Amino acid sequence: MKQVVQNYKSGELAVLDVPVPGCKPGGVLVRTAYSLISTGTELMKVSEAGMSMLGKARSRPDQVAKVVQSVATNGVPATYRKVMGKLDSYTPLGYSLCGVVEQVGPGIDDVKVGDLVACAGNEHALHAELNWVPKNLYARVPEGLAPRHAAFGTVGSIALQGVRQGEPQLGESALVIGLGLIGQLVVQLLVASGVRVVGVDPDPARCDLAESLGAAACGDPSSAAVENAVAELTDGHGVDQVYLAAGGDSNQPVELAARMCRDRGRVVDIGKCRLDLPWNAYYEKELDVRFSRSYGPGRYDPEYELAGRDYPIGYVRWTERRNLACFLDLLARGSVDVEPLVSHVADFDDAVETYRRLKDGDLKAVTVLFRYPERTTEAEAPAVTVPAVRRSTGASAPVRAGKPVRLAFVGAGNYATSMLLPHLAGREGVELSAVVTTTALSAANAQRKFGFAAATTDLDAVLGDDSVDAVFVVTRHSSHAELTRRALLAGKTVFVEKPLALDQEELAGVLAAVEESGNDRLQVGFNRRFAPMLREARQRFGARTGPASLRYLVNAGRLDHGSWYLRQGTEGSRFVGEGGHFIDTASWLLGDDPVSVYAVGTAGNEDLQVVLGYPDGSTATVSYVTTGAPGFPKETLDLVADGRVLRLDDFVRAAVYDGGRKRWVSSRLPKARDKGQSAELAAFVRAVRTGGPMPVPLESLVATTTATLAVQDALAGGAPVSLARTI
Repeated sequence: MKQVVQNYKSGELAVLDVPVPGCKPGGVLVRTAYSLISTGTELMKVSEAGMSMLGKARSRPDQVAKVVQSVATNGVPATYRKVMGKLDSYTPLGYSLCGVVEQVGPGIDDVKVGDLVACAGNEHALHAELNWVPKNLYARVPEGLAPRHAAFGTVGSIALQGVRQGEPQLGESALVIGLGLIGQLVVQLLVASGVRVVGVDPDPARCDLAESLGAAACGDPSSAAVENAVAELTDGHGVDQVYLAAGGDSNQPVELAARMCRDRGRVVDIGKCRLDLPWNAYYEKELDVRFSRSYGPGRYDPEYELAGRDYPIGYVRWTERRNLACFLDLLARGSVDVEPLVSHVADFDDAVETYRRLKDGDLKAVTVLFRYPERTTEAEAPAVTVPAVRRSTGASAPVRAGKPVRLAFVGAGNYATSMLLPHLAGREGVELSAVVTTTALSAANAQRKFGFAAATTDLDAVLGDDSVDAVFVVTRHSSHAELTRRALLAGKTVFVEKPLALDQEELAGVLAAVEESGNDRLQVGFNRRFAPMLREARQRFGARTGPASLRYLVNAGRLDHGSWYLRQGTEGSRFVGEGGHFIDTASWLLGDDPVSVYAVGTAGNEDLQVVLGYPDGSTATVSYVTTGAPGFPKETLDLVADGRVLRLDDFVRAAVYDGGRKRWVSSRLPKARDKGQSAELAAFVRAVRTGGPMPVPLESLVATTTATLAVQDALAGGAPVSLARTI
């Protein structure tokens, strides 16, 4: 791909061919449609690069101080090499753009491939064809807003944060000093807030532009016209607030602010101008001087910008991402108009010439946009290999005759205590040996309620207990793979609730434990294939001769705010956590494992359509939705093939249709739905007792897990994912 870069030592500008950035977790890969040149900030950087070394030093005394400190610490030669190495390298330009999401990284569910987003950041919203942008530095563009206007998102956020710092009130008055790009946006935002505005700039054209956008009056800072306008507008009291949106070395803006501001007024610095405050003038009026830091709270905080950790809205109402979304909304509703600010639109290939014209003054502009070529090639469809299961040795010895099957539970949360343990407590031939939890009280509660012989927080002691035959892993999703791996290496038969793993690396770790130990005694809690009603319906449906079509509607519903299922950064997406249930059920009904996965979703991937392809041409569509009516059944399934239909209504009733009639209808369950947990646990205990095959082959568990994980790849790539089987 191409990117605009600059050598700070020589001042050279170039459009280079550079590698495409990877789509890392916690962000999206964006193909740029328009990027914006900040004629203030960027041209200042370009101009500095063209200076002599002495000029560079004079313009950046802060960096000179760092060099002096480095000399004292590391010596002259080492410091010289470090400084020259840093100067003689390419650095990026740009920080405000609009583009189309091309790939979605793990942990992102608020946008999908093809969405239009505005992006921010001088490390992520660069003048480049493709950029990786972390979650808190992009916002979806409202429908109907033109991409060239959405490219103003970042500079609009800077202006918006400055206005927020001024805390304008309806009916107040303000003075905006500097009517460049930021100043013009500040004028419009203040006018939209019900504030009367006077503008100051030495350029008559910019003054005229600001007046056309709502300013009451504008003029040159040295003319009496500005002071007269302020006096008339405020009855001689002075403005309530002053916004410094100017640059340069003159102290005139700061001095003018003191003259024009009322007693105890507010002065907000947004730009980068000289700030030698005249003490008497600011003291006598007790002026409140405030600084506006870039796009808003979160700026320069790596935990917010890179790790994606948002600030709670109750404590920080307007973060930089929320500012970005707010400005886009103002644009979409017509409260701010940026089209008059677009002075020139240049093709991206002409970037170097455009910068030269701006620097030399041949091109006078408030804003210049780069327009990028539209994508002409299709993205390559991703492919995922289903990991092979390799066993170095082994079989499991049956439990000695007359001895109970001794089970240990790791985790005793809601699912374990409501859906598993009631089917095991008191079961003949089963002994609940130990329960392990991270908190002592939850272990004690489980011991008291279900009769465990021991309650502990010491997992190692349980795994090292030779009398324990099998271990149940019923913890939060993020710990499943690691606990399963440890239990397999300890030689235990393992029952782990879904999901087995949150990513391919975790899955590989589990399979490495199988290969290392020779212990393949593993079951994942895919219980629906054991549901008696569904098993009978499958039997009544009979064998197939042709391909089948299966539709599985899952009305999952919304989760309560604060649910740990929503912690995608640590616990995986909601579909990764639950989707394996439905893929396993479909594969069991169709009699094979999937060979392809395709997925699309609504905004934020709240509702997903997952299409699975099978070797014989059969297809299964899992509609996983969270926005449905809560009173509608959670799971409905239809299997169609060979002139027959199998219908399942939420494990309450099932039917098989053949030709024009119902061949079979189940009796309606009077109370609780039986989704197969009891039969599943019975099959698991039987396999442990006898040493016979596990209820579901390990190869099938791996294939289902791989297909579930591949849904994220399909969403990110916008194309079917091939599930290649190893031999």
